Parts: sequence; structure tokens; C-alpha cells
Amino acid sequence: MSSALAATAIGIDIGGTNLRAARVAADGTILARGRAASDRDPGVVLDRLIALIEDLDDPSVAAIGIGVPGRVDFTRRAILSGGYVDLSGIAVASRLEARFSRPVVVDNDASMALVAEARIGAGRGARHLALLTIGTGIGGGLIEDGHVVRGRATAGQLGHIPVDPAGPPCLCGRIGCVEAMSSGTALGRLIRDAGLPPGTTAADLLDGRVDGAETVLAAWATPLRRAVDALTVSLDCERVILGGGLGCEAAEAVSRLPELSRWYRSEVVAAALGDDAGVIGAGFAALDARPRGRRVVLVNGVPASGKSGVATALSGLTGWPVYALDTVKEPFLTEIAAAQGPVERPFNRVLGRASYKAIFALLAAAPAGTTAIVDAWFGFQPRELLAELLATAGIDEVMEIRCAAPPETVADRYRARAAVRLPGHPGAGYADELRVLAARAGPMRVGPVLEVDTTVPFDAAAAVAFVTGCRA
Repeated sequence: MSSALAATAIGIDIGGTNLRAARVAADGTILARGRAASDRDPGVVLDRLIALIEDLDDPSVAAIGIGVPGRVDFTRRAILSGGYVDLSGIAVASRLEARFSRPVVVDNDASMALVAEARIGAGRGARHLALLTIGTGIGGGLIEDGHVVRGRATAGQLGHIPVDPAGPPCLCGRIGCVEAMSSGTALGRLIRDAGLPPGTTAADLLDGRVDGAETVLAAWATPLRRAVDALTVSLDCERVILGGGLGCEAAEAVSRLPELSRWYRSEVVAAALGDDAGVIGAGFAALDARPRGRRVVLVNGVPASGKSGVATALSGLTGWPVYALDTVKEPFLTEIAAAQGPVERPFNRVLGRASYKAIFALLAAAPAGTTAIVDAWFGFQPRELLAELLATAGIDEVMEIRCAAPPETVADRYRARAAVRLPGHPGAGYADELRVLAARAGPMRVGPVLEVDTTVPFDAAAAVAFVTGCRA
């Protein structure tokens, strides 16, 4: 099997205080970490990024992703503006590519965090999301139908949604942006204006430790909810995630506001990944942007486990073609039966193995970037053969959906359909043998595995999130 199946990326999150870095696996697991102090001097920041990458680099690293505060043109990998750390005068991507001979992806830091939250955090299972990161300022990102929204280049600057025409000026030059009214900086101003003790935090306000806390919280959270409402009516997103250093506190403060009657509603939730969201998302984005080979989703399970229904449903949701073992084998059964009579079981096994190899031969001829669903019981051949076929076909990413049901259920299903199966398939008597097989069958584990119980309704959202969120 291709060594690219174990590919990792280095994800970097550039902040005003810290530069965070991590070596990230394809499933989002952080394998190693690094951190350095940030700096206003872009040259110093670049030198520290190089040092962090050198410390984390190993042969598994296939790409590098960097989340940058400010406006970024993702397609051109150009940093257009920044805040405390302004790297717009440096060709960061090309400099790092020349130094490390790895592809480099650059995007807005909030968009990177949203990618992580969408796949393995608070947005998992949803296809339409918005993220507002609440910190010194307010950043943001958007996902529509599973893809980051960028507009002409820099969509997602959600901190500059106007929420009050009589509000305070914003650094962007406008008046009453949500960043100017609901950021951490704005909360500090509200605390001072209310005459509360120095050092009062959002947590203190939420705990009710100081007089006047609810008034300050309402003044802080109300503009934020206006921004959330604007996103909801504009995008009809499933969830709005509040992240950043004050994401959890902001979500709680918004939840305390009086409920309004609205036509459109989006669930407002706190981010789940904390400070790791930026580096994980940068790792995901870097791996996604690599030149791709072929990828497969193995829909695995013994006969009558329900795998064909799962494969068909997944194909309908993703548009990916299904290569099913029986689809390849059954025309041969029909032709051979017409010419010389029904196929005996030993020769049926030979046809099955040949059909299995034929599927991977077809995949080897498919264009680079192809994703296919393979519907088969993979346990009927050795795992080593599967590994060999994957490597020969140039598959660089494998995901497995393992379908299962209680052994008695599998046996009953097989008996019920045996009469309509083509001659050459084992008859109803095979059900007893299949019951034993179902009790000991398991996944192949050549890639990430999603277990599916086919006795309950198929969770399509979870399956789509799995196959789109495990991209290496």
C-alpha cells in the first residue's frame, strides 16, 4: 500500500501572542507540538516559523498549512493585510516551499479553525456553517455545502458585519462593526465604562460575582447576536460556532438573551477544539490541497450485511461511482450458465477473486483525483492481497465503512433473498455458515473505519462527514 496513506502535515496558527505549530495526522490527531512567541516584526516571525517546522519535520510530512490573521487570497496564496502580525510584505508560501520542498497552503486563520471544527469539532455532521472567533478582535469563516466560502478572494471577514449605525468606530474604517462592539477588546471597554473592578473577566460576569454583570453581558452579547442573525438569514446555516479565546463565554452570554421570534434559526454553539482548532485546520487544508492520487471508500461486510444499500445511498449523496463485486461477477455467471450450466461453488470463488482484481484494475485506469466506492466483502481474501491491489491501483487514501448486523439477522436476510439470486451463488443452506462468519468478521483496517449498524436507519450525515472529513 502507498506510504502516502500515512501522510501528515504541519499546521501553523499565527497569533498576536503565540505561534502554534503541530504535526497533524489525516484524522486530525496531533502527533507533535511546537510553540514560539509572536512578534510585530514579520522577518522575526518568518524565522521562528522556519525553526518550528524544522523541529516538527519528519519523512511523513507531505505539506504545510499556515493560518494567518487578516485578509488572504487563498488561490494566489497572497497575504493581503494583517493586524498585530502583518505578513503582507513577505511571500511566505514560496519562501517556505523553497526551504522545505513541501507544498504550502496559506489561508485566513479563522477559516482554518472552521475547517477543523467542521470535520472533528462542533460542526461535525453539518454542511452549512459559520464561525465567529471572539478574541482581541473578531474573525470569521463560512462553509457552504462542505466548502469554504471565499468569494472573489477574502469572504468571511465576519468581524466587520455592521450591527449598529450609531456604534463606535472600527479599525476597518466603518462604524458599528460587531468587532468594535463584541470583541474581547470591546468587553474590556464595557467593563471599564461600568466602573467594575480592574481584572474583571467574562467568566466573573457569567458567574454573577460582580454587580451589574447582566447589563454588561447584554451590551456585549446583543451586537454579537445581531451578527449571528444576519448570518442566519443570509446563509440559512445549520450552526453558528463561536470560537476563539472567548468563544465559550460568548456562547453562554448569547444564550442568556431573551429569545426572539424569528423565521430563521441557526443553532449557536461553542467551539469544541479550543486552541488546537487553528493548527488542526491548517493541517487538514494542507493535506487537502496536495496533488491527489486516487481514493476509495471500502464498504465492507459479509453477504447480507446491508453493505450494498449503504454503498448505494452514499453514492447518491456524493456522486461517487460504486464498483460492486457482484456487479462485475454476475454477467459472467449469466453467460457461463447459459453456455454450460450453473457455476459450481469452487469456480464461483475463482470468479469472485478475478472480479475483485478487476475492480482494482479499473481503478488503476481511472484519472488521478478519482474517488470511488467499492462494495464487497473484503474478508474473503487475505488482507495482504488488498494491500497489494491498493498499491498497484495507485490508491493513496482509503476509508472503510464496515457494515454489520447480528449474525441471526444476517442469516435470515440471506435466506429471504436466496431464491432470487443467480445460479452460482450459494443457496439458502449457506445461511447457517454465514451466521458463523458474521460472528467473527471484522473491518480490514487499512484506513480510518466507520462502523455502521444496518439494523437501524442509515445516518447519512455522519457517513458523508466521515468520508469528506478523513481526507488525507
